[in-house]
Amino acid sequence: MTSVIERPSAPQSPHTPSPVSRLKPNLETLPTLAAIVIFVGMIIYGEIAYGRILQFSTLSNLFINNAYLIILAVGLTFVILTGGVDLSVGAIIAISSLVGVMLANAGWNPFVVIVLMILIGSAFGAASGILIQYFNVQPFIATLAMMFLARGLASMLSTTPERLADESPIRTLSTEWKVIDGPKINDLVTTPNVIIAAVVVIIAFYILHKTRFGRTVYAIGGSEQSATLMGLPVVRTKLAIYIISGTLAGLAAVVYTSKLGIAQNITGVGWELDAIAAVIIGGTLLTGGAGFVLGSVIGALVLGLMNVLITRDGSIPPEATTIITGAILLVFVLLQRLVVSRKRKT
Repeated sequence: MTSVIERPSAPQSPHTPSPVSRLKPNLETLPTLAAIVIFVGMIIYGEIAYGRILQFSTLSNLFINNAYLIILAVGLTFVILTGGVDLSVGAIIAISSLVGVMLANAGWNPFVVIVLMILIGSAFGAASGILIQYFNVQPFIATLAMMFLARGLASMLSTTPERLADESPIRTLSTEWKVIDGPKINDLVTTPNVIIAAVVVIIAFYILHKTRFGRTVYAIGGSEQSATLMGLPVVRTKLAIYIISGTLAGLAAVVYTSKLGIAQNITGVGWELDAIAAVIIGGTLLTGGAGFVLGSVIGALVLGLMNVLITRDGSIPPEATTIITGAILLVFVLLQRLVVSRKRKT
């Protein structure tokens, strides 16, 4: 009887653990710490085996090339923390980027185009949230339906690549700024896209660890039934997290399109799985209730660094990337199972 009373009282307390205390070594932080160790190990191995890994230019490119994936991973972190999933983000990037490029090339104001690209993501996210919360559709099915809808609309718009004009102001988001002038070409550079990704991470970190909304997200992941009994706004919060995920997918479309300058209906195929993999590798439990935005960033960088090492090696076929990603993901899923089983015993 006592345990039944104590279980729902934890999220009810106004004194939530600080971000620092959350990061102290324990069962919940074990997967995230493992991801950090793997990332550092990959850097050391790459430096020993291939050289020129631990330098400004390589680290700069790592962030520049994976800014869109970091943004996607942040959005998926909110969803997976509640025990949900969003399979539509890759297709949202396809439809959003196509619409954006077409409107920009038609002479629309670039600021209006960017806002519309983001709002397209918000609309798909809201549709997923409504299906899940008000029609009791499973998150997997609801977001899968949105994925097919977005991909189908993108195919109706165009089946050939649409190129963004080089003089488009949207392309300035990928302009490289030199931060540190290193020797030869070893410069530390950044872009507005990287800054956008950093701002997204900071805001998400603050929301999850410093606001009532964030505490509700963790409470829902811990036990949605208990969160409901405590009077927390479960329905409103779950609807909001899918809107957040869709909105960040639209923002990722802006970041990716500004960098590559090309949009097509097959853009983003499989990217939802990459983002989910980044979140899981970063330590967020698939069952929800435990995880960190910063861990998801590490997960995205692990995947990005893995591609760099495979490219540097030269003898590993590109197809092996998915095999290696699957193996890493399997290790972290098993680690999560261990953590969950240990938590149940304690």
